[in-house]
Amino acid sequence: MTATPAASGPNTHSVSLFDRSAFFEKALAYGLAQNLISTEKLDAIQTDAPKGMVQIARYFGSEFLRPELEKAKDRIVNLVSLNLELESAGDLHRAALLLRDHSFMSRSKAASDMLKALIVMPQNSHFGMNEHGGFSDKHIAQLAKWSLCSLGDYQTELAKRQQVAQRIDAALWLADAMGMDADDLEDAGPDADAVIRTALLVLHGKQQGMPDWVKFQSLIAALRKPSKQALKLSLPQNLPPPFNAAVEEVRQSLILDLPKIQDPAIPVAKLFQQTPAFVGRYFWIEDSLAEIDHFDREASAAWNKLTQGHSDDGSLLTLFLCIAAGSAPKTLLTEKSAAALVRKIRKSGWQTDLATAFIHDHAPVQHQSDYVQVWQHFVEDAQDTLVSDRDYKLHDALALLRRDCNVSE
Repeated sequence: MTATPAASGPNTHSVSLFDRSAFFEKALAYGLAQNLISTEKLDAIQTDAPKGMVQIARYFGSEFLRPELEKAKDRIVNLVSLNLELESAGDLHRAALLLRDHSFMSRSKAASDMLKALIVMPQNSHFGMNEHGGFSDKHIAQLAKWSLCSLGDYQTELAKRQQVAQRIDAALWLADAMGMDADDLEDAGPDADAVIRTALLVLHGKQQGMPDWVKFQSLIAALRKPSKQALKLSLPQNLPPPFNAAVEEVRQSLILDLPKIQDPAIPVAKLFQQTPAFVGRYFWIEDSLAEIDHFDREASAAWNKLTQGHSDDGSLLTLFLCIAAGSAPKTLLTEKSAAALVRKIRKSGWQTDLATAFIHDHAPVQHQSDYVQVWQHFVEDAQDTLVSDRDYKLHDALALLRRDCNVSE
């Protein structure tokens, strides 16, 4: 570090100024000039700064390489500057008091903590595309980048991520109000805005629950009925105030969609499933069973569609388990979707007779008794494990599903 003399006087002496453009340096110089920072405090800062530099160099690379130490010097000064400028709102007097009342290292740590919190905030409004949990070693490279950012860059990114988080939280609240939990949304992976748009349509139609494709088509058909009054889409009356702005913005985008949504000349399937601007813009639950029943498919066609031609016990048990849990029928689960399925069973239970009824209604007649037997044996063996509240980390439940069902890594 290069020593730069501070203003001389009875209460000042030479002080290492790490970066003349840093807010920390300005606050320190101001505090010394105004006799807010004592000689003892200055000595403590000069003692702590080199120690902090070594710690930071070790954390991001090596404390034995001069370039790493130089970078660590820039990082620690920038971190302290970020904290001081943010907490003082750019007021040098307030910043100097913060330096006086808190240790140098505590300001560096406070800035590091706020950057770590920023890094783990969601960046994408699609469910299933964001990480969960706190800061870990895999985020260190991102922290290395953000530790050198300006306050403006931090505030801009924070505002963006807070907006995304508000959209996600609003979508979760609306989905929960309609009986759909977070695990199901994560499994389905829709965009939060799509969930909000559909929820607003459902609430306007005074329906209950997130619709499957069949119910969604009926909802759109109802919106297309001739009416002398303009369609009014209001915010939910009990919507928590923190979500008002996010939902209102999505509501405005829905209003712009209404001319096409209400145009009877455009087939519903073509608009929502084939028009690029509308694909993924609205959300419905994938429920193959409801679609099959709606279109009165033949039993063999239904069975082939859901089993996808698989006849091994693992694929069939996976399918039966999804049906019993009230989830979208699948013959293969990811680790994540398997965990979500177990959590759903423990929260809401499972109706094993639904799978039995499905076998009787749709399976080839010559195999029905065998499939029922396979399913009943699985239920007897798995019941205690799947509903156990002792296996809170799901180790036993997931091991069971890997053994008997189809679970990919």
